Amino acid sequence: MTLAETTKIGFIGTGVMGKSMARHLMKSKYPVHIYSRTKEKAKDLVEEGAIWEESVAALAAGCQVIFTIVGFPSDVEEVYLGEEGILENISSGGYVIDMTTSQPQLAVTLADKAQKKEVFSLDAPVSGGDIGAREGQLSIMVGGEKEVYKTILPLFELMGKNIVYQGPAGSGQHTKMCNQIAIASGMMGVCEALAYAGQSGLDAATVLESIESGAAGSWSLSNLGPRMIKGDFEPGFYVKHFIKDMIIASESAKSMDLDTPGLDLAKSLYEKLAEQGGSDDGTQALFKVYGGK
Repeated sequence: MTLAETTKIGFIGTGVMGKSMARHLMKSKYPVHIYSRTKEKAKDLVEEGAIWEESVAALAAGCQVIFTIVGFPSDVEEVYLGEEGILENISSGGYVIDMTTSQPQLAVTLADKAQKKEVFSLDAPVSGGDIGAREGQLSIMVGGEKEVYKTILPLFELMGKNIVYQGPAGSGQHTKMCNQIAIASGMMGVCEALAYAGQSGLDAATVLESIESGAAGSWSLSNLGPRMIKGDFEPGFYVKHFIKDMIIASESAKSMDLDTPGLDLAKSLYEKLAEQGGSDDGTQALFKVYGGK
Protein backbone atom coordinates (compact mmCIF):
# COMPACT_ATOMS: atom_id res chain seq x y z
CA MET A 1 0.00 0.00 0.00
CA THR A 2 1.18 3.53 -0.75
CA LEU A 3 0.05 6.76 0.84
CA ALA A 4 -2.12 9.12 -1.18
CA GLU A 5 -0.68 12.55 -2.00
CA THR A 6 -3.50 14.10 -0.01
CA THR A 7 -2.51 12.20 3.16
CA LYS A 8 -2.24 14.56 6.11
CA ILE A 9 0.69 13.89 8.44
CA GLY A 10 0.58 14.78 12.12
CA PHE A 11 3.65 15.26 14.29
CA ILE A 12 3.51 15.52 18.07
CA GLY A 13 6.61 16.59 20.01
CA THR A 14 8.86 19.37 18.71
CA GLY A 15 11.79 19.11 21.11
CA VAL A 16 15.52 18.91 20.40
CA MET A 17 15.11 16.04 17.92
CA GLY A 18 11.43 16.24 17.01
CA LYS A 19 11.69 19.71 15.50
CA SER A 20 14.27 18.62 12.94
CA MET A 21 12.38 15.40 12.21
CA ALA A 22 9.18 17.33 11.55
CA ARG A 23 11.10 19.73 9.35
CA HIS A 24 12.27 16.87 7.13
CA LEU A 25 8.69 15.65 6.75
CA MET A 26 7.68 19.17 5.77
CA LYS A 27 9.97 18.87 2.74
CA SER A 28 7.73 16.11 1.41
CA LYS A 29 4.62 16.60 -0.72
CA TYR A 30 2.36 15.93 2.28
CA PRO A 31 0.81 18.65 4.48
CA VAL A 32 2.24 18.43 8.02
CA HIS A 33 0.17 19.29 11.10
CA ILE A 34 1.97 19.74 14.43
CA TYR A 35 1.22 19.90 18.13
CA SER A 36 3.45 20.51 21.14
CA ARG A 37 2.62 21.25 24.76
CA THR A 38 4.43 24.57 24.41
CA LYS A 39 3.29 26.36 21.27
CA GLU A 40 6.27 28.70 21.40
CA LYS A 41 8.62 25.76 20.74
CA ALA A 42 6.88 25.15 17.42
CA LYS A 43 6.69 28.79 16.33
CA ASP A 44 9.47 28.53 13.76
CA LEU A 45 7.94 25.40 12.21
CA VAL A 46 4.61 27.19 11.83
CA GLU A 47 6.40 30.11 10.19
CA GLU A 48 7.97 27.61 7.78
CA GLY A 49 4.60 26.20 6.79
CA ALA A 50 3.53 23.62 9.36
CA ILE A 51 -0.14 23.69 10.37
CA TRP A 52 -0.64 24.18 14.10
CA GLU A 53 -3.31 22.18 15.93
CA GLU A 54 -4.62 23.24 19.32
CA SER A 55 -4.79 19.74 20.84
CA VAL A 56 -3.82 16.12 20.40
CA ALA A 57 -7.46 15.27 19.70
CA ALA A 58 -7.77 17.90 16.98
CA LEU A 59 -4.59 16.73 15.29
CA ALA A 60 -5.62 13.08 15.48
CA ALA A 61 -9.07 13.78 14.05
CA GLY A 62 -7.61 15.49 10.99
CA CYS A 63 -4.56 13.38 10.14
CA GLN A 64 -4.17 9.93 8.62
CA VAL A 65 -0.55 9.35 9.69
CA ILE A 66 0.72 10.51 13.09
CA PHE A 67 4.27 10.50 14.38
CA THR A 68 5.04 11.08 18.06
CA ILE A 69 8.30 11.66 19.89
CA VAL A 70 7.72 12.78 23.46
CA GLY A 71 9.68 12.48 26.69
CA PHE A 72 8.63 9.63 28.95
CA PRO A 73 6.39 6.53 28.84
CA SER A 74 3.83 8.49 30.86
CA ASP A 75 3.80 11.11 28.07
CA VAL A 76 3.27 8.36 25.49
CA GLU A 77 0.28 7.09 27.46
CA GLU A 78 -1.10 10.61 27.76
CA VAL A 79 -0.99 11.37 24.03
CA TYR A 80 -2.30 7.97 22.90
CA LEU A 81 -4.87 6.96 25.49
CA GLY A 82 -8.02 8.49 26.95
CA GLU A 83 -10.85 10.48 25.39
CA GLU A 84 -8.51 13.23 24.18
CA GLY A 85 -5.82 10.81 22.98
CA ILE A 86 -4.77 9.79 19.50
CA LEU A 87 -6.39 6.36 19.42
CA GLU A 88 -9.79 7.68 20.43
CA ASN A 89 -9.78 10.37 17.76
CA ILE A 90 -7.94 9.04 14.70
CA SER A 91 -10.11 7.46 12.00
CA SER A 92 -9.94 3.74 11.33
CA GLY A 93 -7.34 2.90 8.70
CA GLY A 94 -4.97 5.53 10.06
CA TYR A 95 -1.32 5.01 11.03
CA VAL A 96 0.39 5.83 14.34
CA ILE A 97 4.15 5.70 14.76
CA ASP A 98 5.68 6.28 18.18
CA MET A 99 9.35 7.27 17.91
CA THR A 100 9.77 7.94 21.62
CA THR A 101 12.20 5.66 23.45
CA SER A 102 9.72 3.89 25.69
CA GLN A 103 8.88 0.60 27.35
CA PRO A 104 8.68 -2.42 25.02
CA GLN A 105 5.58 -3.69 26.82
CA LEU A 106 3.86 -0.32 26.40
CA ALA A 107 4.52 -0.56 22.66
CA VAL A 108 2.80 -3.95 22.64
CA THR A 109 -0.14 -2.54 24.62
CA LEU A 110 -0.56 0.38 22.20
CA ALA A 111 -0.37 -1.98 19.23
CA ASP A 112 -3.14 -4.13 20.71
CA LYS A 113 -5.35 -1.12 21.39
CA ALA A 114 -4.67 0.30 17.92
CA GLN A 115 -5.63 -3.00 16.29
CA LYS A 116 -8.96 -2.96 18.11
CA LYS A 117 -9.55 0.52 16.69
CA GLU A 118 -8.58 -0.75 13.20
CA VAL A 119 -5.55 1.53 13.27
CA PHE A 120 -2.08 0.49 12.07
CA SER A 121 0.80 1.05 14.51
CA LEU A 122 4.59 0.92 14.70
CA ASP A 123 7.12 1.51 17.47
CA ALA A 124 10.12 3.19 15.86
CA PRO A 125 12.60 4.72 18.33
CA VAL A 126 15.62 6.50 16.89
CA SER A 127 19.29 7.05 17.59
CA GLY A 128 21.61 9.79 16.38
CA GLY A 129 20.85 12.72 18.66
CA ASP A 130 20.40 16.30 17.54
CA ILE A 131 23.02 15.94 14.81
CA GLY A 132 21.41 12.89 13.25
CA ALA A 133 17.97 14.48 13.43
CA ARG A 134 19.16 17.73 11.87
CA GLU A 135 21.00 15.99 9.03
CA GLY A 136 18.33 13.36 8.38
CA GLN A 137 20.80 10.64 9.30
CA LEU A 138 18.95 8.93 12.14
CA SER A 139 19.02 5.22 12.81
CA ILE A 140 15.40 4.07 13.04
CA MET A 141 14.52 0.76 14.71
CA VAL A 142 11.07 -0.48 13.77
CA GLY A 143 8.64 -2.89 15.40
CA GLY A 144 5.17 -3.83 14.17
CA GLU A 145 3.64 -5.48 11.13
CA LYS A 146 6.03 -5.64 8.19
CA GLU A 147 3.47 -4.44 5.64
CA VAL A 148 2.81 -1.36 7.77
CA TYR A 149 6.56 -0.75 7.93
CA LYS A 150 6.76 -0.91 4.13
CA THR A 151 3.98 1.67 3.81
CA ILE A 152 5.65 4.13 6.17
CA LEU A 153 9.22 3.50 4.94
CA PRO A 154 9.23 6.42 2.44
CA LEU A 155 8.48 8.77 5.35
CA PHE A 156 11.15 7.16 7.53
CA GLU A 157 13.60 7.74 4.70
CA LEU A 158 13.03 11.49 4.98
CA MET A 159 14.29 11.39 8.58
CA GLY A 160 16.89 8.63 8.65
CA LYS A 161 19.38 6.58 6.66
CA ASN A 162 19.75 3.38 8.68
CA ILE A 163 16.19 2.06 8.85
CA VAL A 164 15.80 -1.56 9.94
CA TYR A 165 12.66 -3.60 10.50
CA GLN A 166 13.20 -5.62 13.69
CA GLY A 167 10.06 -7.70 14.15
CA PRO A 168 6.62 -7.54 15.81
CA ALA A 169 5.35 -4.81 18.14
CA GLY A 170 7.87 -3.97 20.86
CA SER A 171 10.86 -5.09 18.79
CA GLY A 172 11.85 -1.53 17.95
CA GLN A 173 11.89 -0.61 21.63
CA HIS A 174 13.89 -3.72 22.58
CA THR A 175 16.43 -2.81 19.88
CA LYS A 176 16.68 0.71 21.27
CA MET A 177 17.43 -0.77 24.68
CA CYS A 178 20.36 -2.64 23.10
CA ASN A 179 21.49 0.68 21.64
CA GLN A 180 21.27 2.52 24.96
CA ILE A 181 23.08 -0.26 26.85
CA ALA A 182 25.96 -0.02 24.37
CA ILE A 183 26.04 3.77 24.62
CA ALA A 184 25.95 3.74 28.44
CA SER A 185 29.17 1.77 28.88
CA GLY A 186 30.77 3.40 25.84
CA MET A 187 30.20 6.88 27.23
CA MET A 188 32.07 5.95 30.39
CA GLY A 189 34.99 4.85 28.24
CA VAL A 190 35.01 8.12 26.29
CA CYS A 191 34.96 10.18 29.50
CA GLU A 192 37.69 8.13 31.15
CA ALA A 193 39.93 8.29 28.07
CA LEU A 194 39.65 12.06 27.75
CA ALA A 195 40.06 12.55 31.51
CA TYR A 196 43.22 10.41 31.34
CA ALA A 197 44.51 12.48 28.42
CA GLY A 198 44.08 15.69 30.38
CA GLN A 199 45.55 14.32 33.59
CA SER A 200 48.66 13.05 31.79
CA GLY A 201 49.36 16.44 30.26
CA LEU A 202 48.36 15.56 26.70
CA ASP A 203 46.30 17.75 24.41
CA ALA A 204 42.93 15.97 24.46
CA ALA A 205 41.99 17.21 20.98
CA THR A 206 45.20 15.79 19.53
CA VAL A 207 44.63 12.51 21.35
CA LEU A 208 41.17 12.39 19.81
CA GLU A 209 42.70 12.68 16.33
CA SER A 210 44.74 9.54 16.98
CA ILE A 211 42.17 7.30 18.63
CA GLU A 212 38.85 8.08 16.95
CA SER A 213 39.71 6.32 13.67
CA GLY A 214 41.22 3.22 15.30
CA ALA A 215 39.75 0.36 17.30
CA ALA A 216 38.50 2.82 19.95
CA GLY A 217 36.38 4.69 17.43
CA SER A 218 32.68 5.27 18.13
CA TRP A 219 29.91 7.74 17.38
CA SER A 220 30.11 9.07 20.94
CA LEU A 221 33.87 9.55 20.74
CA SER A 222 33.77 11.40 17.42
CA ASN A 223 30.64 13.48 17.98
CA LEU A 224 30.55 14.06 21.73
CA GLY A 225 34.25 13.88 22.56
CA PRO A 226 34.92 17.31 20.97
CA ARG A 227 32.02 18.78 22.94
CA MET A 228 33.45 17.40 26.18
CA ILE A 229 36.85 18.93 25.39
CA LYS A 230 35.26 22.33 24.69
CA GLY A 231 33.11 22.17 27.82
CA ASP A 232 30.00 22.26 25.63
CA PHE A 233 27.30 20.41 27.55
CA GLU A 234 24.28 21.73 25.64
CA PRO A 235 21.74 18.95 25.07
CA GLY A 236 21.64 16.94 21.91
CA PHE A 237 19.94 14.37 24.11
CA TYR A 238 19.00 15.18 27.71
CA VAL A 239 20.59 13.46 30.70
CA LYS A 240 17.14 13.08 32.26
CA HIS A 241 15.90 11.23 29.19
CA PHE A 242 18.96 8.98 29.09
CA ILE A 243 18.41 8.06 32.73
CA LYS A 244 14.82 7.20 31.82
CA ASP A 245 16.10 4.96 29.02
CA MET A 246 18.59 3.23 31.30
CA ILE A 247 15.89 2.56 33.88
CA ILE A 248 13.70 0.97 31.19
CA ALA A 249 16.64 -1.10 29.92
CA SER A 250 17.57 -2.20 33.44
CA GLU A 251 14.01 -3.20 34.28
CA SER A 252 13.65 -5.07 30.98
CA ALA A 253 16.94 -6.90 31.54
CA LYS A 254 15.93 -7.89 35.07
CA SER A 255 12.65 -9.27 33.77
CA MET A 256 14.72 -11.56 31.55
CA ASP A 257 17.13 -12.50 34.38
CA LEU A 258 19.97 -10.73 32.59
CA ASP A 259 22.78 -9.03 34.55
CA THR A 260 23.96 -5.68 33.14
CA PRO A 261 26.81 -4.42 35.38
CA GLY A 262 28.04 -1.86 32.82
CA LEU A 263 24.56 -0.39 32.44
CA ASP A 264 24.05 -0.33 36.20
CA LEU A 265 27.32 1.56 36.77
CA ALA A 266 26.58 4.08 34.03
CA LYS A 267 23.11 4.67 35.43
CA SER A 268 24.53 5.34 38.90
CA LEU A 269 27.02 7.87 37.48
CA TYR A 270 24.35 9.66 35.48
CA GLU A 271 22.10 9.77 38.53
CA LYS A 272 25.01 11.38 40.40
CA LEU A 273 25.30 13.94 37.60
CA ALA A 274 21.56 14.65 37.83
CA GLU A 275 21.83 15.14 41.59
CA GLN A 276 24.50 17.74 40.89
CA GLY A 277 22.09 19.68 38.68
CA GLY A 278 22.88 18.14 35.31
CA SER A 279 19.46 16.73 34.37
CA ASP A 280 18.98 19.19 31.51
CA ASP A 281 22.54 18.87 30.18
CA GLY A 282 23.43 16.74 27.19
CA THR A 283 24.63 13.19 27.82
CA GLN A 284 28.25 14.26 27.18
CA ALA A 285 28.05 16.12 30.52
CA LEU A 286 28.99 12.83 32.20
CA PHE A 287 32.49 14.18 31.67
CA LYS A 288 31.83 16.50 34.63
CA VAL A 289 31.71 13.47 36.94
CA TYR A 290 35.25 12.65 35.79
CA GLY A 291 36.46 16.17 36.54
CA GLY A 292 35.81 17.70 33.14
CA LYS A 293 34.88 21.37 33.10
